[in-house]
Amino acid sequence: MKFGINLAPNVTPEEKSGGQVFAEFLELAELAEKLGFEHVKTVEHYFTSYGGYSPDPVTFLAAVAARTERIRLVTGAVLPAFTHPLKLAGKLAMLDNISRGRLEVGFGRAFLPDEFAAFQISMDESRPRFDEGVEACRRLWAEENVVWDGQFYQFGPVTMLPRPFQEPHPPILVATARTPESAEAAGVAGYGVMMVPSINKVEKVQDMLALYRKAYAGAGHPGEGQVHMTYNTYLSEDPEQARTLGKEYAENTHEKLLSAVTSWATTRSEQYRGYEQIAQKAKSSSFEDQIRETKVLVGTPDEVVDQVRQIREWFGEITISLQPTAGNMPLEESVRTMRLFAEHVLPRFA
Repeated sequence: MKFGINLAPNVTPEEKSGGQVFAEFLELAELAEKLGFEHVKTVEHYFTSYGGYSPDPVTFLAAVAARTERIRLVTGAVLPAFTHPLKLAGKLAMLDNISRGRLEVGFGRAFLPDEFAAFQISMDESRPRFDEGVEACRRLWAEENVVWDGQFYQFGPVTMLPRPFQEPHPPILVATARTPESAEAAGVAGYGVMMVPSINKVEKVQDMLALYRKAYAGAGHPGEGQVHMTYNTYLSEDPEQARTLGKEYAENTHEKLLSAVTSWATTRSEQYRGYEQIAQKAKSSSFEDQIRETKVLVGTPDEVVDQVRQIREWFGEITISLQPTAGNMPLEESVRTMRLFAEHVLPRFA
């Protein structure tokens, strides 16, 4: 298994300023490399306390690239629906060169109705915009004199500069939250997948993984593909503190998620079947449920070892992104969580 960190700024301006958040995140990224973690990942969201400090993950990861030498950089994820593919492919190619080939590009469809409304883009165009954006970026990286005549964009012939550092292009991952067809399509294309186990039952995640791996193998790609999953994480050597503070920070993040998905109660889209239930499901989920169902990594180091073993039994040899910055967690708590994980959990899964 591989382990990295996901730095999602789930904070309000009253809790932390943007300057404070990114100073802390850069410190954590440098620490992650020193502790032996495999990657640093961050999100793209807008306007709300649920990730809204990160409208451009490329900007942040470029700063991480300048401060590190080894650790992989993962967009988790960039959103093609909101960016022209010429701009998106170009700035990602720049980051691949700045980092000398350490970039992995995660693409996502976006899922918050308020973001689509702000960009004046219909959610019913989500899937075709995503497919077109990913394929246009892939071709711009891998080919020269690209001519594109799509549903949403037309351009060319153009040759993207700079060319990607990695040939023919950086590894591609796609976010697949609830839709089995997305997992299957990623497998056929030979892409990795990024999944969020906290919003699905174990059996559904297993079914989606089985579809993905079968499609990946059936298309003739080597290995089993790449699977990323993200978990809120809090460790302490004191079990009572781990449970008490882990709950506090997880519930802080949960409240921000609830606020961000509120508009799903009145939103419907064929591109997002079942998403209208997200708000209600989020309200009914408790921290105790998440602990019982191993949807968070919270506890003493030994307890978290057992949790990771359970995840491996369910899902196989995957890549786990720890989220050590849940809610308004102080920097020193994030540092302690990462150090305890690196010292006591990482060696057990080397």
